[in-house]
Amino acid sequence: MLKIKVFVGLFFVFSSLFYFVENNLLGSPNKPNNTITPIEIPETTSLTNTEELLRKSSTKFFEESLLRTRFNGAILVAHNGKIVFEEYEGLKEVIKGDPIDSATSFHLASVSKTFTGMAVLKLWEDGKLNIDEKVDKYISGFPFHQITVRNLLSHRSGLPNYVYFAEQVGWNRKKYLHNDDMLKLLIANRSRLRIGKPNAYFDYCNTNYALLAIIIERVSGKSFSSYMYETFFEPIGMTNTFVFDINKTEKVLPSFKYNNRLEPMMFLDAIYGDKNIYSTTRDMLKWDIALSSGKLFKQSTLDQAFRGYSYERKGVKNYGLGWRLYELPSGKKIVYHNGWWHGNNTVFSKLMQDSTTIIVLGNKFNRNIYQAKKIAGIFPGYGIQMEDDE
Repeated sequence: MLKIKVFVGLFFVFSSLFYFVENNLLGSPNKPNNTITPIEIPETTSLTNTEELLRKSSTKFFEESLLRTRFNGAILVAHNGKIVFEEYEGLKEVIKGDPIDSATSFHLASVSKTFTGMAVLKLWEDGKLNIDEKVDKYISGFPFHQITVRNLLSHRSGLPNYVYFAEQVGWNRKKYLHNDDMLKLLIANRSRLRIGKPNAYFDYCNTNYALLAIIIERVSGKSFSSYMYETFFEPIGMTNTFVFDINKTEKVLPSFKYNNRLEPMMFLDAIYGDKNIYSTTRDMLKWDIALSSGKLFKQSTLDQAFRGYSYERKGVKNYGLGWRLYELPSGKKIVYHNGWWHGNNTVFSKLMQDSTTIIVLGNKFNRNIYQAKKIAGIFPGYGIQMEDDE
């Protein structure tokens, strides 16, 4: 009996030692490389021929499409992480205030979804959730039992958009709607709302990403803001990026209509996950470099995020997990997201095969911002018409 106890004891000792060595010294093949250090944007000294063409294309777009339409914001274009074009135009309050500069943080609007989506995928990589599990595993009382986390990520849940249904079911417009309020409205009014069949079709819906923010908080045990800061913003060195706090509205950049009139705050402004991350063009370039470095995510995870999930309709446009896509006949792919909330317009585009990043952020409504992908015209295989998808 004593020999058996000694053998069992030694077995557990060596098993624990093997586990420690494999996971902490050798590194487990099932885990991503999380050793990321703050990103340093490389100095731009000289440009290659390709980068010079890219700079000229960016300059043309900036002067002909943005300046002529009284653009107020920032634009940055990079190739292989190196800035080839960067401009800041206008004043923080459009007709007054300090000039916009590289430290000016803009409301990303729906470009925020790229962070929310990747945060969920980070929890997936860390083994804390399964994106193919039903949502009701992570949100107790969620009544739509067939919807998975992946359905939320890919906008294939069939859920209605809170932007439209909240007021319809009786929410008081004089009160800010928060994420948990939205969830309660969804549950309480499930018989009144039109719910589609899960995974049957693509339907872009802000509700999906407000729910994902709740899942991030419940799985991580942290606030959405804290999780984003600790997981992405602080490690990457995104010093001017943050999640909006409805109690600190006076500290963020205001937005304006096309005619310079201020866009007032309203009852939907407290919800996050689908929006409400603020950032700069340079911080967004750091986000892009971090995603491309292989240190934040495994390539297999990025492949899941950057592939299309909706092919019910023919065409080049699709949606991944937190990312819009142009999947072109040439084989080229643009991974991107646009944003539009109040007077804020945003574009974040990655030309995958040509290692080019296009970032445009504005706080005065300007539809021409969404045409920024035209800059890609110097590369073959991008014969596409640009649309104002948000």
